[in-house]
Amino acid sequence: MTRLVLASSSATRAALLRAAGLDFEARPAAVDEAALKEAAQAEEAPPAEAAILLAEAKAARIGRRDTESLVIGADQLLVCGRDWFDKPADLAAARAQLQALRGRSHTLYTAMVLWRGGQRVWQHVATPRLVMRDFSDTFLDRYLASEGAAVLSSVGAYRLEGLGVQLFREIEGEHSAILGLPLLPLLGFLRQHGAIEE
Repeated sequence: MTRLVLASSSATRAALLRAAGLDFEARPAAVDEAALKEAAQAEEAPPAEAAILLAEAKAARIGRRDTESLVIGADQLLVCGRDWFDKPADLAAARAQLQALRGRSHTLYTAMVLWRGGQRVWQHVATPRLVMRDFSDTFLDRYLASEGAAVLSSVGAYRLEGLGVQLFREIEGEHSAILGLPLLPLLGFLRQHGAIEE
C-alpha cells in the first residue's frame, strides 16, 4: 500500500482521514500562507486558483523531500462578496467576521493537491455554499461565550461540528469539504490508483 502523508497540522483534517479508516502520517508543511494569499489577491487570482496555490505549496514542501509517499496538501478560502476571510486573530475579530457574514451567503473554496514522485499527480477544488441566518446579537454573544477560543481555529469563526451549525439556515456541499478536506473525491482517487482497496 502507498504511504500517505498529510502535509498539515489541522486536527480536523487528521480526524476526517482517521474516521475514514486511512493510515497516514501528519507532517505539517511550513509555508508562508499569508504571503501567498496576499500575492494571489494582488494578482487578482480567482479564489479557486488561490486555494490550489496554497494547497500545492504545502504538498510540494513535503513532496519534494519525500518522493515515495503520496502527499496530501489542502487549504481553504472563505469568500463573501469580494472579501476573502482569514482565521480570526482573537475573539473580537471572530465577532467582526460573524457580523460581516450574518444574513449572507458565502463560498468555501476547499482545495486538495496530491504529490507523488516529486510532482503533482492530482488536484481538486470543492465549493460548498453556506448561508448564515440573521441571528441576534444575544445569540452571537452566547455562541462566542460557549465556543471560546475554539472559533479561532476556523476561517469564518464557526465549527459545524459544534454549536456553529446553529448559525446557518442553508448549507450546500459535502460536509467534509466544509470541514476542510473533500473526502469523497480523495477516496475515489486513492481507490482508482491502488492506494486503498477497491
